[in-house]
Amino acid sequence: MAVIPMKKMTLFALRHDRKKLLEFLQRRGVVEVTDVPLSDDLFQKTDSSRQFAHFDRCQNSVRQALELLDSYAPEKKPMFSSLQGKPELTQEEYDRQVATHEEAISAARRIVVLSRSIAEQKAEQARLETQAASLRPWLSLDVSMRFRGTRLTQAFIGTVPEPLKLESLLTFLAEEAPDAAVHAEILSTSPDQTCIFVLCLKSRSSEVEAALRSHGFSLPASPTKLSPEETSADLAERVQKLGTQIAKDEEEIVLFASMRPRIEFLVDYYAMRREKYQVIDKLSQTHSAFVLQGFMPAPAQNRVEKDLEGFCAAAEFSDPDENEETPVLLKNSRFTEPVEGVVEMYSMPGKHDIDPTTIMSVFYYLLFGMMLSDAAYGLVMAITCFVLVKKFPKMPASLQKTLRMFLWCGVFTVFWGAMFGSWFGDAATLISKTFFQTDFTIAPLWMDPLKDPMKLLMVCFAIGLIHMFTGLGIHFYQLWKSGDKIGAISDVGCWYGLLIGLVVWLMNTDMLRSMVKLNLAIPPAVIAAAKILAGLSAIGIIVMAGRDSRSPFKRALKGLYGLYGITGYLSDVLSYARLLALGLATGVIASVINQMGAMLGDTPFGIIVFILVFLVGHVLNIAINLLGAYVHTNRLQYVEFFGKFYEGGGEKFTPFAANTKFFTFKEEN
Repeated sequence: MAVIPMKKMTLFALRHDRKKLLEFLQRRGVVEVTDVPLSDDLFQKTDSSRQFAHFDRCQNSVRQALELLDSYAPEKKPMFSSLQGKPELTQEEYDRQVATHEEAISAARRIVVLSRSIAEQKAEQARLETQAASLRPWLSLDVSMRFRGTRLTQAFIGTVPEPLKLESLLTFLAEEAPDAAVHAEILSTSPDQTCIFVLCLKSRSSEVEAALRSHGFSLPASPTKLSPEETSADLAERVQKLGTQIAKDEEEIVLFASMRPRIEFLVDYYAMRREKYQVIDKLSQTHSAFVLQGFMPAPAQNRVEKDLEGFCAAAEFSDPDENEETPVLLKNSRFTEPVEGVVEMYSMPGKHDIDPTTIMSVFYYLLFGMMLSDAAYGLVMAITCFVLVKKFPKMPASLQKTLRMFLWCGVFTVFWGAMFGSWFGDAATLISKTFFQTDFTIAPLWMDPLKDPMKLLMVCFAIGLIHMFTGLGIHFYQLWKSGDKIGAISDVGCWYGLLIGLVVWLMNTDMLRSMVKLNLAIPPAVIAAAKILAGLSAIGIIVMAGRDSRSPFKRALKGLYGLYGITGYLSDVLSYARLLALGLATGVIASVINQMGAMLGDTPFGIIVFILVFLVGHVLNIAINLLGAYVHTNRLQYVEFFGKFYEGGGEKFTPFAANTKFFTFKEEN
């Protein structure tokens, strides 16, 4: 349970060593670089916005190339590839990749160009296919759609906005142009239009045109120079050629699949370079030298000092000023370290906080196990997490912490499940009775929650009081250590007295005895002492809660309001009823699943149904109740526990490091 102390480092070095020195610090990843203020006109800052823009463009380009490779040539990965960790590169391998990175850049650019070409060709294909579709109604026309007749005749090629038969077309032409001799053809008919071809003498063309116009005749929007059939064949040929070219371009992209590792390297390479220039912007520099400042964990000082001996640099290490904000880095044991992520999600410890991880971890595992409360579920969790952690030691550190956290949660779930006698609910009893006609039961080591829920509820409240009292105790320690002894006694000690007095008094009431069916022989003197303790503590809260106000009236109001805080403690205690609720829910649902599976009895089909229902039902029950236990355990820590003493507000230690996605540097000693 510790916050690692920080050292402030000020580094002075020659400017021509800047690249090599920054890359060294980035690989080491132990210094959080801070902005160096300008001390005089000799020093200056750099503006790396152009470099940022360049690296962003390059990184976006190679990322796009990777996405295209994944689309055209998906990489087959093992089921647990995300747990295997990133490939390691030595410094020599990294330098070799950097020396040949132009080839990978060219490949990435070519992939992007090919993809753009494919997109353009597919768009052209779609355009040509649309044109071909528009020609289908005209395929029976054996002349150009631009044909307008001969020297003596006039041709009309177009559409009428209604379905027509040849007889109807000839009829209205005869009625409206009786003196004109016409030849008419129906090329195609649809519910929306009719494509027609009409031929007449030029001397009567105006009469025929007027007759056609009266029925909504219109010319084609895009008449073709060749006949529709010839144009359609030409379009089909062009579409086929485009398809052939698209296939060639796609094959060429697939051939770049062997370049995927090198393109992935480029993503990390540009990210690292961008981060390096972000650090450069924080430096104070002259034409020949620069100054770097930052924080680093105190235990790393000796190693960094030794490593810097190979550079033309001088480093000063000092303790941060008392009022200076320093980044926070936690250090805990293998048992408690996994729940550091829970603390980080809330807030890192502030200057006046202690690291709550160790104390919280015990309650976290205990409360989680009590909420899930099925020994078989706990075994499944613990074994699964243990196997994954051992089989994939190079998995990301955050994921490994999470799995180790659930491993310990599983162990405590086994404990509570055994206490309550829940192993996949009542699976042992039901299976033995249904399929083996025997009576076999795994008895609880302590109690059956379904038979005595009120007793378990009181246990939950007792655990909640211990949890809250621990938080108050930490607050007492913090106040006392900071020198506020009056605050420790009035703000914590009085609440201890009030709550303990009320609890002892309640334990002697008939209502509580009947609820928990427990007759505690508490001596009358102890009861009287508890009442006096509660009364004096309440008076102390009223008197001391408003001690900062000069006005007696305001002090009285603040004191009464402070005592009103007892309602908050009551609601906090009641919050621990969720331990009972979620624990019962897990067991009841598990038992219902078992009963549903066994409904068809001891038959071959019934056995198959039982196995299927058992597997699916319990997997879903584990998933749902595991999520519920996780959420509510976090809530009990954040609200009921942290709310008693924890301020937070610290900033997590984020060193200048190689924050890569696809590879990691191999440690070299």
